Amino acid sequence: MITNSLEGKSAFVTGGSRGIGAGIVRALVAAGANVTFTYASSADAANAIVDELLAAGGRARAVRADSADAKALTAAIDEAARDSGRLDILVNSAGVLHYAPIGDTSVDDFDTSFGINVRAVFVAAKAAAKHMGEGGSIVNIGSMAADRAGGEGAAVYSATKGAVQAMTRGLARDLGPRGITVNNVQPGPITTDMTTGFADMLTPMIPVGRLGNPDEVGALVAYLAGPNARYINGASITIDGGFVS
Repeated sequence: MITNSLEGKSAFVTGGSRGIGAGIVRALVAAGANVTFTYASSADAANAIVDELLAAGGRARAVRADSADAKALTAAIDEAARDSGRLDILVNSAGVLHYAPIGDTSVDDFDTSFGINVRAVFVAAKAAAKHMGEGGSIVNIGSMAADRAGGEGAAVYSATKGAVQAMTRGLARDLGPRGITVNNVQPGPITTDMTTGFADMLTPMIPVGRLGNPDEVGALVAYLAGPNARYINGASITIDGGFVS
């Protein structure tokens, strides 16, 4: 039977208060999941999303947890799993975008980028896997920058997303025998705060003639987390309108 329902599933999304993360939260809730998502500082934005989803009959809650803080992130995942009785879906969406030439990039910039974009993915996957069983799904949000830097200043950001791509393959091997799939979604240009001011420059380079939107990324994530995608494991799927074609 073909169905993409996530009814009764418990999901945890890092960085779900805005942009792509918010699109993912909305998509998972629309598919029937009970979603807990984190935010680092945007409490008003996070609460607005919760209010919106609850008003529509969905189930969502926001918790403050900085993905750079391994203890806080692990505790938030453990609490969500206890409250729901289990954890079925983890989406690692929190990330930072550092674009600058190597001469203008400090070691602190490097450490911060890897701490949130890579280390936090490992921390969250390790914490979530303890609460998952057969049918569990981990979806990492990487970037098409793992395959194409595209311009000056992308060295560190591309390196973090390349690491996520590689980690996804390794985790798929580790967790697949337990019935847990691990996949990587690689967005290209998406309409978010990060692309504000760049749409006119980017659009001519995208074959479909527009930037994507967070809901489209969310729909792909919901599919990968659902019952129709159980044979997809260790994959990196680019969603970019053909930008890297």
